[in-house]
Formats: sequence, C-alpha cells, structure tokens
Amino acid sequence: MTPMSDNGISVRELDPRDRYKLLCGVIVPRPIALVTTLDENGAVNAAPFSFFNVFSESPALVVLGLQHKPDHSPKDTTRNIHRGGEFVVHMVDEALSVAMNDCAVDFPSGDSEVAATGLATLPSIDVKVPRLAAAPFALECRRHVVLTFSPDRELLVGEVLRIHAREGLVDEANMYVDLNAYRPIGRMFGNLYTTQRDVFSLTRESHAQWRARQDANELKDA
Repeated sequence: MTPMSDNGISVRELDPRDRYKLLCGVIVPRPIALVTTLDENGAVNAAPFSFFNVFSESPALVVLGLQHKPDHSPKDTTRNIHRGGEFVVHMVDEALSVAMNDCAVDFPSGDSEVAATGLATLPSIDVKVPRLAAAPFALECRRHVVLTFSPDRELLVGEVLRIHAREGLVDEANMYVDLNAYRPIGRMFGNLYTTQRDVFSLTRESHAQWRARQDANELKDA
C-alpha cells in the first residue's frame, strides 16, 4: 500500500465516486434514517438515508442529505418532500435492518416500497405521512429549509414535531433510552453495517475536575 503523503488527499481533485467512497469509509458509523413520504397518488414511499443526523434540540431539527438521480432529476423522497413538506424518519434497529435494505431496491417510481415489503403502517398525528409500525422510533417531521449545493445534492433540514417510541424503549421520567432494548444499527461503507452492542462510558469533566486529575497524576509521577 502506498503511504499517504504529508499533504494528505485533496478531496476536490478526487473523482466523485472515489470521494464518496473515502468520505463514507472515514465518517463511520453513521445513523440510518428510513424515511417515509407520500407521493401524489397517496402511495407510501420508503427510502433509507445514512447522510443523516440530529442537528439541534431548540428547535428540534434533523438533517438529511438528498441525492438526485444520475440525470439530476429528484428521487421520489426528494420530490415528495418538495411537494408535501412532510416526512417521517424511522430509526433502524437490528430487527428492521433487512426491511430497510429491501427499501433501498430501485423500485420503479410510483411503486410503494412499503407495500412491496409488507411493512405495516400506523397513522401519524401531526403529519399526513404514515409511520412504520415496526420501527423502534418514528419522528414526525416537517420541512424547515432545503439548501441546494449541486445538481446532485440537497441538504434538507426538518423540524421534528413528534417522536413515537416502541413500548419499553424510553423511561419517560428522565427521558433515558434503554440501549439494550433499542439495539440500533449503524452504516459503515459498501455493504457493511455495525451493531451498537459493545459500548463504553467516558465521563465529561469540568475544568476543575480535569485540573485536579492532572495535578494528582503529576504528584504520583514525581
């Protein structure tokens, strides 16, 4: 393997496909959003996105990276959100992973991935778009702003209006999520995904606590 030069890799000089591969291989693991929208005929579209994350709590915002087709026309999810302004983000756990991957199949435009995969839906409350019954969490969202950066990419910022949780996942007294019951998966690169079973804890210290620990270590080493 050729070692990387001290100058690193100029991202702008890379072929777009290599740029995609490198970024997706470096920035891991990424959360997965399985997004439902409604098309103009009322069919429920579902598509997974790993260019996704929470952005803010006040207001409650999530971001989605929307990719267009090779001819620069918008994909179904993008077109549906442009028209209706509403969508539901579903978090993906181990149990939902196979169905999520099936929703990534290039079904013809207008075909419902939800119907094709047999995923059951439930009505949402604040938006018209149905939510998936099998999802551990469903976030009802409304379009806040869309930014266009190229003929192929848009950044969608959506406001989270309501969160639905599977029973037993959230301790509502303190809003803690039971990670062992949740079992989310993350996106790596290529065909690789990761579970989140092997976790560890790090306590965030105040500056005074950090300084005291450094002083104690210096005394011990003296």
